[in-house]
Amino acid sequence: MELLRRLSAADAEELTALRVRNRAYLERWEPDSDDPDRWYRADGVAAWITDGHERFAIVEDGAIVGMTSLTGVQYGAFRSAMVSYFVDEARAGRGLATGAVGQLLEHAFGELDLHRVEAGTAVENTASQRVLEHTGFVCVGLMRKHLLIGGRWVDHYLWERIVGD
Repeated sequence: MELLRRLSAADAEELTALRVRNRAYLERWEPDSDDPDRWYRADGVAAWITDGHERFAIVEDGAIVGMTSLTGVQYGAFRSAMVSYFVDEARAGRGLATGAVGQLLEHAFGELDLHRVEAGTAVENTASQRVLEHTGFVCVGLMRKHLLIGGRWVDHYLWERIVGD
């Protein structure tokens, strides 16, 4: 079952509505920002969608129920990127994020011809860690006080998946 479709600016309203409904659920893991509302306004979401990174909607029954991205795509000697994802809290725990990340990895290692995909998860974010484990990522270390979230520096695990793993 195809879970992903590339996002466009036309999806900004629907994705914004999803993010607004899930704000308390999502903010626990999102880094602090000079503009904390940017991901919860249509103009900010539209800019995010069209920022040149690999942005995909996670779709179920024709509706956007989440998002996954590959950012920081580098070629040359690195051939790597960073993956991120979220799903609607009401749909969490059903394998949607796992399926979407799996499909995104096919894109990363296939069409984009990447060698490595990385991810970071807050130490407390065990649900996200399960997604990565189920899609073949390996935890390779701890990044101490990695991101400022909710006014405090939060430790994150660093995960990697190498093509062919």
